[in-house]
Amino acid sequence: MELKNKSFPTENQFKSRLLDKELLLGGWASMGSTVATEILGLSGLDWVLIDGEHGANDHSSCVHQLLALNNGPAAAFIRPEANNPILLKRLLDFGFYNFIIPMVENREQAIEAVRATRYPPAGIRGVSVTQRSNRFGLQDDYFSKINDSICVVAQIESQLAVENIQQIASVPGIDCLFIGPQDLAASLGFLANPAAPEVQSVIRSLIDSIHAHNKPIGILVANEEEAKKFQALGVTFIGISSDQSMIKRGAQQIVKAMCS
Repeated sequence: MELKNKSFPTENQFKSRLLDKELLLGGWASMGSTVATEILGLSGLDWVLIDGEHGANDHSSCVHQLLALNNGPAAAFIRPEANNPILLKRLLDFGFYNFIIPMVENREQAIEAVRATRYPPAGIRGVSVTQRSNRFGLQDDYFSKINDSICVVAQIESQLAVENIQQIASVPGIDCLFIGPQDLAASLGFLANPAAPEVQSVIRSLIDSIHAHNKPIGILVANEEEAKKFQALGVTFIGISSDQSMIKRGAQQIVKAMCS
């Protein structure tokens, strides 16, 4: 009996929702726990970010958490430890479609991120004809469709990035601009104080600049009140909390209720 290749879905439906500027709430998975990440993916969030830049994750734990999200409704995002084409190539081959690229500070870095996620001639992604992302060679239309299905979000988290936001936002293939309040605050001289009026003023200016390019805007917030504030400003891609924060807050609430 001859084994016939099958047509598996390649289109990234989450990318379409992002570009349509639906409100999309997500959570950070930073503990390196497949169980915690699977719980996040089943808890009603639209997306879960597996964080390879900070926290307890390495390449192996990131790919195991991708598998943990496969059976749930939440889209899997990955934040690699750096904007590096070799790191991105490995993550792409294993099956990640959605990327938040840290510390994008200029047009050239934005272009490099996009090119690293595309096969030639549109980019420089290395070619393996049998890897998990193309069902180990069983997906007939993978190479003709995958370039358009990859979602690249550039993280804006420094004063230099703020100065270059017009150039970064204009790069084709950068699907969304994501504001990182903590690093941005540190860059502006307000370490661990993103609530400082000076930082919030820069963030509002950033939001206006990105709106001018008609691209979706993302941000990481500390709580629901902040999320609603930025939603009112037109931010639609919102990281609401993290696995660590949710566990900590839940435990504190229980202890407070029992001791009151």
